[in-house]
Amino acid sequence: MGEIVSGERRLGEQGLRERAARAAAGLKSLGVGAGDVVALFLRNDFALFEASFAAGMLGAYPTPVNWHYVAEEAGYVFADCGAKVIVIHADLLPGIAQAIPSGVGVLVVETPPEIQAAYGLQADACVVQPGWSDWDVWRDSFAAHDEPPHPSPSSMIYTSGTTGRPKGVRRAPFDPQLAQEAAATQRICFGITAENAGQVVTVMVGPMYHSAPNYYGLMCAQLGAAVHLQARFEAEDLLRRIEQDRVTHLHLVPIMFNRLLKLPAEVRAKYDLSSLAFVVHAAAPCPPSVKEQMIDWWGPIISEYYGSTETGVVVACDSQQWLAHRGTVGTALPGAEVRVIDAEGRPLPAGEVGEVVARWNQRADFTYHGDQAKREAAEKGGLISPGDVGYLDEDNFLHLCDRAVDMIISGGVNIYPAEVEAALQRMPGVVDCAVFGIPDDEYGEAVYAAVQTEAGPEFSGVEFSEASVRSFLREHLAAFKVPRRIGFYDTLPREDSGKIFKRKLRDEFWRLEGRQI
Repeated sequence: MGEIVSGERRLGEQGLRERAARAAAGLKSLGVGAGDVVALFLRNDFALFEASFAAGMLGAYPTPVNWHYVAEEAGYVFADCGAKVIVIHADLLPGIAQAIPSGVGVLVVETPPEIQAAYGLQADACVVQPGWSDWDVWRDSFAAHDEPPHPSPSSMIYTSGTTGRPKGVRRAPFDPQLAQEAAATQRICFGITAENAGQVVTVMVGPMYHSAPNYYGLMCAQLGAAVHLQARFEAEDLLRRIEQDRVTHLHLVPIMFNRLLKLPAEVRAKYDLSSLAFVVHAAAPCPPSVKEQMIDWWGPIISEYYGSTETGVVVACDSQQWLAHRGTVGTALPGAEVRVIDAEGRPLPAGEVGEVVARWNQRADFTYHGDQAKREAAEKGGLISPGDVGYLDEDNFLHLCDRAVDMIISGGVNIYPAEVEAALQRMPGVVDCAVFGIPDDEYGEAVYAAVQTEAGPEFSGVEFSEASVRSFLREHLAAFKVPRRIGFYDTLPREDSGKIFKRKLRDEFWRLEGRQI
């Protein structure tokens, strides 16, 4: 394990190993064993690494939970995953304490100064309050776990679908027979190998409750890289860190490229970025013009990959490949299979648009925790559908055109319309609604809600305005899911079946962007 740096704090490789082993002993004392779940309601912090590795030693699943969630959302995940223990930052506890299931152990992490500063938190809200178990004190009260480790499963990441309720993607422990393909994926996608990891310096800029940053951060630490934690993404601060810490590797999402490119030219020019050797991006579409500008600025060191929580990473490309196949997300990795199929599941020839399906190493070894029917629906001919539409070119490079499902990707974050619609329909006076993504220059997509209300703008004393709807939704949804734009309608267009015709509503926005669906 490598060193982790956060603010003025440093945790060396030996210290991380010892803390994880002590935490494993503590978790075992709380009844955590193979196949159980430890939920992590944490920002990127030492405790997230310690608890993840500790759970893995016991064969348990570390399950990071989006810390933006309100109590209703967090409570659902805690209950659904069957968490034995929840590890949580002190300032986050009051907001979701009411949602913690009865009998679940809670370990509270003092919120460190760098996170306090990044989010403008009051110091007294960041300490562990009396009556709760302090993670550091609790962990250090145990001798290090010294039993042979169980096969370690990957993190169980919660991802949603058309039902709007998130489901945990659960995998069997890693199969050592796949080590060669896994090493190739790490080298091609992330530029990291067991041999060079000791020279790798990276900055974690994305929240590790998402699958890609979670895998990347834990992998880097496990292999022995130096991992610096940025409490909150800020473009110029990242440039400063690259120069100051001689950062070699980064994992970004396209919205971060946008914010870096928006810095004044004189700011961009004043930092020495020559240490950068490998930068990868994923999680959301990247406009070709943005990628070209980044390659011009940082050089041909920018790679890209594509996959999903369910499939894992299945394709990738470097700068040279992308420039030769402009707009591609990559070609199949060693051990991966990627097809584009028609409605009957038949493979389509090069250039023809259809549904993208994929798998890694002839396997589709995940399950949706507690939802076998959804798992079965995701598989098509032994491959898994991430819900995207695209085509393979003559050289077998994959190009994405749209999504077969209505999921919105805003700033690299997945937002599921059905979940927002369900919350909207609880508001008095709302007859029906439709939620979908519209183009957004900064975030790629933004959430739009078309709301049909009872007769007139007022109903039973409720005044409908964008502000009033947002205020209602913030009681039930994390802020990033609340629509940025809201339209009010007397009626919504419907198909013959009575289903709202979303395509008619969203086409007017997409046409403005020059997109034809």
